Amino acid sequence: MILHEIAHGTVAYILGDPTAKLSGRLTLNPLKHLDPVGSVLLPLVLLFSTRGAIVFGWAKPVPINPFNFTDKRWGELKVGIAGVAVNFLIAIVFSLLARFFYVSANFFSVIYVVAVYNFALGIFNLLPIPPLDGSHIFFSFLGEKFSDFKIFMQQYGIFILLFLIVWGVDWIFKMSSMLFYLISGH
Repeated sequence: MILHEIAHGTVAYILGDPTAKLSGRLTLNPLKHLDPVGSVLLPLVLLFSTRGAIVFGWAKPVPINPFNFTDKRWGELKVGIAGVAVNFLIAIVFSLLARFFYVSANFFSVIYVVAVYNFALGIFNLLPIPPLDGSHIFFSFLGEKFSDFKIFMQQYGIFILLFLIVWGVDWIFKMSSMLFYLISGH
């Protein structure tokens, strides 16, 4: 999650927005990215309530200011894609490790978890529901005539997202496992 957020901040910085850098968020220090609810409380609740079947959370979002972007039209899309791309890159690298290198069963388990969770984070973040990255990507393609829809989604997207989290994230992990097996061959 930290690399995901750093990717957002780095691309924003490249596009002319120093907000993340000035707030000290372009760092690998995990303490700078901790969100009390998303990084601690929710993962612990899920760990115990699902007996470890589903555990996820989030880091504190990196602050950005799109008004500083040199690319006003596609800046938010580029920043949104950056975090997701990092998740997919990590997942693919770890999947390829499993394909091309012999590893112990224990290390394979670590590779599997890292790859599947990064695929899951990438897929989940592509959902076009605010506050996820997919909404910034999707909204970049919508014109002004969809401004009412954007406002509606920004107001109620969190409720749609909570519904999906409670009732439907298992398909994301199934898809993530399929991607891992497809790339790793295991």
